[in-house]
Amino acid sequence: MHAVRELPRIVITGVGLSSPNGNDLPTFRRNLLNGTSGVSNYTIRHVGETFAGVCNFDPLRYQSRKEARRGTRAGALSIWCAREALRDAGIELAQRDTARVGVYIGITEHGNVETENQIHEVAQYGFDLSFWSHHHNPRTVANNPAGEVTLNLGIKGPAYALGGACAAGNLGLIHGAQMLQLGLVDLALGGGVSESIHTFGIFASFRSQGALARHSDPAKASRPFDRDRNGIVVSEGGCLYALERLEDARRRGAKIYAEVRGYFVNSDASDFVLPDSDGQERCIRGALAHAALAPDEVDIVNTHATSTKQGDELECDAVRRVFSGSRTTCVNNTKSFIGHAMGAAGALELAGNLPSFDDGLVHPTINVEHLDPACELENLVLNEPTRAARRVDRILNMSFGMLGINSAVIVERFRDS
Repeated sequence: MHAVRELPRIVITGVGLSSPNGNDLPTFRRNLLNGTSGVSNYTIRHVGETFAGVCNFDPLRYQSRKEARRGTRAGALSIWCAREALRDAGIELAQRDTARVGVYIGITEHGNVETENQIHEVAQYGFDLSFWSHHHNPRTVANNPAGEVTLNLGIKGPAYALGGACAAGNLGLIHGAQMLQLGLVDLALGGGVSESIHTFGIFASFRSQGALARHSDPAKASRPFDRDRNGIVVSEGGCLYALERLEDARRRGAKIYAEVRGYFVNSDASDFVLPDSDGQERCIRGALAHAALAPDEVDIVNTHATSTKQGDELECDAVRRVFSGSRTTCVNNTKSFIGHAMGAAGALELAGNLPSFDDGLVHPTINVEHLDPACELENLVLNEPTRAARRVDRILNMSFGMLGINSAVIVERFRDS
């Protein structure tokens, strides 16, 4: 028999993000603990007044005006997050073989924004296609966000986007970890981005489903688990992680945020839009099995809950079935602060919980004025942060998407042993 080769341990050494309530991890975390929402009033053509989570980073920090004008919003977000992750990790690409650096960016969709904009543009000229931009094709190909990062940073390794609907942020991290374990790259930038608020189609589609949030106060529009929740707040955002093999991170004396302990991805195979509680449960249990952990060894579960009535109930049912016997596992939600950042959601939501390893606090789900009995969970953290019952050692992050894709990632406190 051949001996089974032990896979390298993968660690997170840098975090780069832009969210509706913070453009770096310290600010993002502070706003999560202070109950500060990033949702605001928003107007988009054909839909009109609505709500959205809007990022306010400065793309010109890392791009020229010409580069930003030629590129896309998703590309600008990706460049910002990649640059910030490398800066946070203390990595200089000039000292690296950039052919051994990979970029793996999860996306919900890409190209809708540019196509809508181009159609709007030529409509002003009687649909004279001579006004159609020659930049349209490179702007709309699915690998655009990752490709823009390689152009900006001079990265020559494998770089592409992973279409995983709203589970995609986790997929980028998972894929980066796998490529490192396979020895195909020495540094991975993995996570997810979304420019969704710039396409009117996504708002119109959710509205036609009766799934677009309504409230008198934009800061309270995203309210998972609340009895009176009525839909999704669409947001943009991005988060990329610098991922390395442990031995490489040790060699350069890197700070380590966490170790990637386990993950799982599966499909419901049941419906185009509606989630399946059984499929979600299988995904959670699959991640626990991959990490060789029991449910009560997880300290924080960050839910995907989007603030839709049926979606939140089904997910809570899955969480309840897995963690009902765990007295110390806290449950929270990040979309109540920033809305649904689509392809960036999983990566951003994991990032917001990473500081719990250091401060021992669990950020809450805000805007829960009347908890829906169908969403009652043991140790559900509501409206105010709480101190974990024990030291936070492991975090499970869940993200699910349309067409029944489910993802779960488990990270743990780094132990140098």
